[in-house]
Amino acid sequence: MNYLLFINATVSLVMGVALILLWYRDRSQQFTLYLGWANLMQLLVPLFYSIARQPGTGLPTVATWMLPIAAATYTTLLITGAAHLAGHVLTRRGIWVIFAIFAGTNLLAAGIGGLQLTQTSVACINTFIGFLCAYWLRKSAAHSAERMVGPLLVLLGAIQFVYVLMGDEGVPLLATLGAILRMMLGMVLLYAALSRTQSRTRAMQDQFWRLTERSLQGIAVVHQRVIRYANPQFLSIYGLTQLDENTGKVVMQTVPESERKRVLELQKKVINGQEREVTYQVMRQRQDGTPMWLRVQYFRSDWGGEPALQVLVTDETQRHEADLALAAQSLRDELTGLPNRSAMLDTLRERCQGRPGELPFVLVLLDLDRFKLFNEAHGHSVADEILVSVGVRLREALPQDYAVMRLSEDEFAILSPLGCGGETAVEIAGNVRKQFAKALRARSGKFFLDASMGIALYPHSARDAESLLRAANAALHVAKRTPGTSHMLAKKEFERGSSNILEHEQALRKGIDTNEFRLMYQPKVDAHSGALLGFEALARWNRPHVGPVPPMEFIAAAERTGMISALGTLLLRAACERIAQWHQHYGNCVPVAVNVSPLQMLDPEFPQMVQRILQETGVQGPWLSLEITESSAVQNLEQTISQVQELRAMGIEVAMDDFGTGYSSLNMLRTLRLHTVKIDKGLIDPLPEPESVAVVRAICELADALHMKVVAEGIENEEHARAAAEAGCHVLQGYYFAKPLSADEASEWIARANGGERTVLAGLT
Repeated sequence: MNYLLFINATVSLVMGVALILLWYRDRSQQFTLYLGWANLMQLLVPLFYSIARQPGTGLPTVATWMLPIAAATYTTLLITGAAHLAGHVLTRRGIWVIFAIFAGTNLLAAGIGGLQLTQTSVACINTFIGFLCAYWLRKSAAHSAERMVGPLLVLLGAIQFVYVLMGDEGVPLLATLGAILRMMLGMVLLYAALSRTQSRTRAMQDQFWRLTERSLQGIAVVHQRVIRYANPQFLSIYGLTQLDENTGKVVMQTVPESERKRVLELQKKVINGQEREVTYQVMRQRQDGTPMWLRVQYFRSDWGGEPALQVLVTDETQRHEADLALAAQSLRDELTGLPNRSAMLDTLRERCQGRPGELPFVLVLLDLDRFKLFNEAHGHSVADEILVSVGVRLREALPQDYAVMRLSEDEFAILSPLGCGGETAVEIAGNVRKQFAKALRARSGKFFLDASMGIALYPHSARDAESLLRAANAALHVAKRTPGTSHMLAKKEFERGSSNILEHEQALRKGIDTNEFRLMYQPKVDAHSGALLGFEALARWNRPHVGPVPPMEFIAAAERTGMISALGTLLLRAACERIAQWHQHYGNCVPVAVNVSPLQMLDPEFPQMVQRILQETGVQGPWLSLEITESSAVQNLEQTISQVQELRAMGIEVAMDDFGTGYSSLNMLRTLRLHTVKIDKGLIDPLPEPESVAVVRAICELADALHMKVVAEGIENEEHARAAAEAGCHVLQGYYFAKPLSADEASEWIARANGGERTVLAGLT
């Protein structure tokens, strides 16, 4: 009997290990894991049975109670594996519940009736499980072999009744039948697992085949330099219809002789495992000679158990042609068909890569004057026709080897051939001038336009593409100041072009934030007595690491960038603070005049800002004078009148600066009710010429009639001073008396004035 139990245990061991090893190779076959462990757990049943039949009460008693638990564990693993096989996955909690029920039932039977009743419980449970699995697998079995699992489990449960009916005498029969049935069940399970693996592999192969055959990439497998497989797309790329022994030769013929050795070396490295993957892009030719752009990838593969080369070929001809078309389009202006700014920059950079001065050439930037106004007046369609006409006219006016380009809406460029110099620049300007002297045609009529030209010479104007373009652009801006079709040749200092302007603007913002500005004070004296009557505050900027910046330059930058309000407020506050200091120190002072930008006068809150600064600094209105220009008054005369009234109400004196250079409207002088008129230096310079004296005298008589004082600025010498005083000017200002003074120097003037001292005019009276 022990021999039969050993055979039974051996069958369980072999089947259990085989099923577990199968699961290890294919983790998707989960049922083989549970059923494998069920077979291994079956090994404990005969072991515990043998120990339980031994005489005594120690170890045999323990074995008697362990036998039901081992049987419950076997049954739980059995039903879990069968459920997985049938597609019914049990949860971990459900498995523990099943085990608890089976173990409790078996232990209860063991406690009541011993081994025979325990075996009865096991036989009933296993037989029931067999019928349950047979029901599950009847509809869900993937293969016919899987349907045999249910009946075999029923038989394995039913043979347990042999021990129930025959007792220990039935053990040999039970062991024999159990070994046979378990061997059959194991074979069926192994066959079912292998069938499932084969079906899944076949499905994957079919899927791979469909993907490969329908792939837009060419796919081929090369084994021993022979193409063993090629999908339809691969054949189509190379102009073939079917795979045959000549396919490899046809493909290799598309590779130039100079590249074949390198291609074969790359393939060899991939097959030998030296390279995991190789990718490259090449231009090849089809059988009919048309070029094609391919992206080729090599991978190591397998063919018949031997290393092979898998080739992926992507036909990128259409994409490459589209890229070329886009690249060409990106270098062309859509409206005129001329090369655009990108094309010009590419050409300039290419030309400037050589040694400077080796091959000179000319760059002309051409901008249509007031084209925005023309666009608004005639509409976009007519404007577009004119732009096309300008492009055609320029192209026809210049030799074929000259490049004409459109850079932006109304800006064109002309690029001469290499080897051209200053004479060529003059010729280009002359040709362009002749063309713009003629009418430009459009469907709605003929139109005349002017153009401004900025001309830069390489390498005289600049030595690299960007600097050359900046120099030409700076020259263009200078040319725009001249009416009509004009041109300007770039100077060496134009090389930095607009970058200087931008740097000044950026530095100006910082200068305002860090208060880098200071005020100088130029005295105003009585035209007859020479007594100090006041100062004009003049702004100065000593830019760090650069030096003094002319006022006209930084004032213009402030107005251009919208920072004039912040700068004007800063300077007005500085002047008022200085007035307050002089009052505190000397107990007396003279009015200080501060210039006001026309843009400041456009701010309706300007008077309120002035009043706020006066209050904060403790300065009375009569000690402050504001000088406005004719242009600022004319821009918004009604608002200026209102603002002057508000300033007069504060006691502030308002003067008209640079009178005689702008509109010089007599009605404006009458309407504004100003305190003072300052005659521009341009009218003072010719003094004492009789005509100039007559003009100054007329202004003085007009001012007297309007109850206004007259200040003559720009007094440079004694003749200026004497003639201006005789003409009727009340106040004189200029270098004849003093250049702009620092605050300390101005303080000395105030001290001398308080002591009764006079200026050099004292000797003229």
